[in-house]
Amino acid sequence: MARIPMGKPLVEIDGDEMARVMWHWVKERLIEPYVDLKTEYYDLHIKVRDETNDQITIQAAEAVKRLGVGVKCATITPNAERVKEYNLKKEWRSPNATIREILDGTIFRAPIIVKNIVPAVRFWKKPIVIARHAFGDIYAGTGIRFDEPGEAEIVYRSASGKEIRAKIGSFPGEGVIQAYYNLDRSIISFARSVFTYALTANMDVWFAAKETISKVYDARFKELFAKVFEEEFAEKFKEKNLNYYYYLIDDAYARAIRSEGGFIWATKNYDGDILSDMIAAAFSGSLAMMTSELMSPQGHYLTEAAHGTVQRHYYRYLRGEKTSTNPTAIIFAWAKALKRRAELDGLDTLRRFAELLMEATINTIEEGIVTQDLAKIIEGQNVVVVDTESFIDAIKNNLEKLIAKHINV
Repeated sequence: MARIPMGKPLVEIDGDEMARVMWHWVKERLIEPYVDLKTEYYDLHIKVRDETNDQITIQAAEAVKRLGVGVKCATITPNAERVKEYNLKKEWRSPNATIREILDGTIFRAPIIVKNIVPAVRFWKKPIVIARHAFGDIYAGTGIRFDEPGEAEIVYRSASGKEIRAKIGSFPGEGVIQAYYNLDRSIISFARSVFTYALTANMDVWFAAKETISKVYDARFKELFAKVFEEEFAEKFKEKNLNYYYYLIDDAYARAIRSEGGFIWATKNYDGDILSDMIAAAFSGSLAMMTSELMSPQGHYLTEAAHGTVQRHYYRYLRGEKTSTNPTAIIFAWAKALKRRAELDGLDTLRRFAELLMEATINTIEEGIVTQDLAKIIEGQNVVVVDTESFIDAIKNNLEKLIAKHINV
């Protein structure tokens, strides 16, 4: 078949370690043979970020703003050990945090559901989508470690010279302090993104915080969510018979466990980081079975795999060993980015290809052909555990069957 044409390019953001290896296998075997792929490429390998003083990360984010659609591979956020391992200049900040702040986006993470994996929570029948605020919180926080008795306060000085002081406390000995912040405009954008997504997905929205304890920070989130909903979305939700619920976060956890799923759970940045991993593990046992989409109120869109760089498998790969690493989330990241590009550019054949790529991946797992991470939780008697490349080849076989049936180019 002739390759499916594209219009505008999408932004391709490369990453690190085993995720990077799988990234290129997926691209070369499942996309390029069928699509006349156009990308604007940015390499966020840890050494490139180090060599450019992390400017490459900023350039990649600005490219997503310019072109509208991007797809990102998992990247290393270096700690002290990684600095030594790669001989880096410093512990560079999370590239995801940098990109999210530039795009002012909300992350929507949803489990990839297949018939032969039963959720660990027996009540769950529908997906729970985690909408994670992608700005501020502890990811933009500042920490201080102190080694003797003293006291601390927060000082805010406005551009006009106004000063606000609040005492944190007096300390009898050594310890640590952390301060973080958020902005009203970002919280409002977050709320708008969540409610807009809910209308598209036809799902209820939950938002949970702890304003009874965090009487300023969490209370502001609660107040602004309520304001945006009442002023901009209440009538639209009523027309679609949808609901918005606010809960204290401990109550929300309890309610979620007893629910059947089928809602969007809007979370602050740190809460979403934790919850998305928990939801992935509970629904399908693996972060490789979770999608991750970043959407901004301006329409900027970035997909990525929810998992990390899979460091241990990468070391085995470097030793020449075959690994059984699950590339499903990477495949879905590529597919969703292509689908979004197709929708924006009015390319029906490209959109259909993206949908078939996701369908072929699900079909492969439901046939019992799986990687090692799913072997212990998959149901059925005809389970075949394969290495990563064999898994991709099985998907390719299913994809070609679907293309022959549904696409004419």
